Amino acid sequence: MIALYNRVSNQELRVRMFRESEPRITLSFYRYFILNDPQSFRDIFYRTLRVLNVFGRIYIATEGINAQINVPESRLGTLREVLYSAHPKLDGLRLNIALDEDSRSFWVLRMKVRPHILADGIKDPTFNPTNVGTYLTAKEVNLMMDDPDVIFIDMRNHYEYEVGHFNQAIEIPSDTFREQLPMTVRMLRYYKNKKIVMYCTGGIRCEKASAWMIHNGFKKVYQIEGGILQYVRSARQQGLPLKFIGKNFVFDERLGERITSDIIANCHQCGAPSDTHTNCRNQSCHLLFIQCPLCAKKHQGYCSMLCQEKNMRI
Repeated sequence: MIALYNRVSNQELRVRMFRESEPRITLSFYRYFILNDPQSFRDIFYRTLRVLNVFGRIYIATEGINAQINVPESRLGTLREVLYSAHPKLDGLRLNIALDEDSRSFWVLRMKVRPHILADGIKDPTFNPTNVGTYLTAKEVNLMMDDPDVIFIDMRNHYEYEVGHFNQAIEIPSDTFREQLPMTVRMLRYYKNKKIVMYCTGGIRCEKASAWMIHNGFKKVYQIEGGILQYVRSARQQGLPLKFIGKNFVFDERLGERITSDIIANCHQCGAPSDTHTNCRNQSCHLLFIQCPLCAKKHQGYCSMLCQEKNMRI
């Protein structure tokens, strides 16, 4: 019987992953649908993915599933078959394949049942999350960029927007999605007749955000199909100019995928051009910040002298 939870230390699992010779494919997927028994679904799905040697982070709730994972390259086809047959609503689900070739994104499988797959703070019982904005292809996105009647809205966190975004996109200055939703409505309350294009990394945030905007009276709401990941992949395949500049932040060990050579952010310590995120080595701090190579060497991976001194005293 396959256990329902990991019983091996993170350190050992990481060592095992780096010993692997077969490349892994990093991907993400999500879908909003009604799941009557998320715990049973979780347990069955966990055992299946363990057999396929899948690593990553998956959230399951009565409202659906949200996953960021990697899988051995030879088992991608099997994973797709398993996923499509796991539930009728998952048949044909779009898989967002990572843009770079670094497969060292996860080394353990964590699958949790949560109240929501995305914490949104919405309590309005009349809200219909299925009434979403119109999907846009990469070609349509580029055409929209040249339309003066269009407003692009970035539904990601500040630290994601900081290192890469669409040209002229508006940042919603918050680090939580539940704060961004009402803030977006307030910021755009005088532009209800404008065309609103919403985007995020893989589509899950802008899917719900577009429905929330429609619920609040916005008439012309769009979302980029598959988010930044699908846009960049499609634009590259079709030879279209990339309107997204810089890096795409990702929530795994890589902390970013290079989209264009533009470096639009700055080191938080010296101000030099840099878009490399790191976590402070002081585990009681663990701040996510941008640090250039010179400051990384000078400060040894710490966000401040205070953190460096504290760690030296331990």
